[in-house]
Amino acid sequence: MAFRSFLAGAVTALALAAGPAAAQSLGDTLAAAYRNSNLLEQNRALLRAADEDVAVAVAQLRPVLNFIADAQYRYQPVGSDSLSLSFSLAAEVTLIDFGRGALAREAAKAQVLATRQALVDVEQEVLREAINAYLDVRTASETVSLRRATVRVIGQELEAAQQRFELNEVTRTDVSLAEARLAAARSALAAAEGDLTAAREAYKLATGTTPGQLRPPPALPRTAASLQAAQDIARRTHPGILQAQHEVTAAEFNAERVARQRQGSVSGTASLGRSFSNQASPSTGRSNQTDFSAGVRYTRPLYQGGQLSALTRQANAQRDATRAGLHQSVARVLQNVAVAWANVDVARARIAASRQQVRASESAFEGTREEARLGVRTTLDVLNSETDLLEARTSLLEAQAAEQRATYNLLATMGLLTVEHLGLGIPTYDPEAYYNAVRNAPVTSSQGEALDRVLRAIGRD
Repeated sequence: MAFRSFLAGAVTALALAAGPAAAQSLGDTLAAAYRNSNLLEQNRALLRAADEDVAVAVAQLRPVLNFIADAQYRYQPVGSDSLSLSFSLAAEVTLIDFGRGALAREAAKAQVLATRQALVDVEQEVLREAINAYLDVRTASETVSLRRATVRVIGQELEAAQQRFELNEVTRTDVSLAEARLAAARSALAAAEGDLTAAREAYKLATGTTPGQLRPPPALPRTAASLQAAQDIARRTHPGILQAQHEVTAAEFNAERVARQRQGSVSGTASLGRSFSNQASPSTGRSNQTDFSAGVRYTRPLYQGGQLSALTRQANAQRDATRAGLHQSVARVLQNVAVAWANVDVARARIAASRQQVRASESAFEGTREEARLGVRTTLDVLNSETDLLEARTSLLEAQAAEQRATYNLLATMGLLTVEHLGLGIPTYDPEAYYNAVRNAPVTSSQGEALDRVLRAIGRD
């Protein structure tokens, strides 16, 4: 009777966990995490800042026009004081920089691509945290249900022990054992309920929403046929590796740009001005005059105290550092894939062993109950058997959750734990939109209007 009550409680709990069609699924959880993540929003803003570096590099190749206003007062002890005003427009444009501007632009583009991969890495982390929060809530909820069922079973055992004590079939010790075990079960239930509360708060932090009834996880996603295949996919798709590759490209462009600073630059200048004075110019005899000038200038550094050499060595060292970082990123990713693959195998083995343990514990519990009714077993034997069954069921729940975690973690180490790969079917952030709007450094015009539309679309106007 007690065993049937235990099973009924557990089955009811699992049925409630499955919930109606309106219950939250894992896909709902991931979609909420993606939409409400402050971390994603932060890194999207960092990506937009990197996009502007391309616009800055483009703008540096364009003419610079300045308006200059100047006023001067001169006091002379002998003669009259003088006051002069001048207004001018000065323009300067780099005509030849020996490719430094183009290299700066290409380095900025490579850094944009690296920052995009960093955003993908953050997306994977956000989704992984959401998956862990989802599984924690489900596991904690099911554990609470099992603990409640255990409290009911031990309560029934205590009532039976008290009745048998009144009939002098057992001693007071049996009753005390049942009372102690019931108190321990209630304590474990309180701890499980506390774990559930903490898991719900973690879910709210990860998704921005409070969890309701959660559906059972869907079928496990496909990963790879073998460890070698998983590592090959990771080499091609993991954002950490792709980010490091783009950073190497950017560092190589920057090193070449710094090396070309020794070649100098050719620039063109033009100036148009109008000056006003209370005294006539000795050369022209006029107090007001208009000036225009234009020229071409070539400048090349000859000596800067060793600064150019230091900058060149620094850029080369940074390039070498990013290359070493790429090799380290590849090695770390491949290691993580191997560990994640092993964790999946371990979780599956745990599930198989836990299922056998549950079946054996159920049989042992039922047999011990019947033997106790015949007087062959004691109340302590029954309580111990019941504890073994509870531990076996809890271990099975944990092993099943561990398999889910390990599988999705394997996807992340392969670089595939993304909204697009999981097929969540929700709108995603488009990094190309903002980049295309600013890459040519628009000031006004149709490009500027396009930028305004992009900013309004992402809520940042």
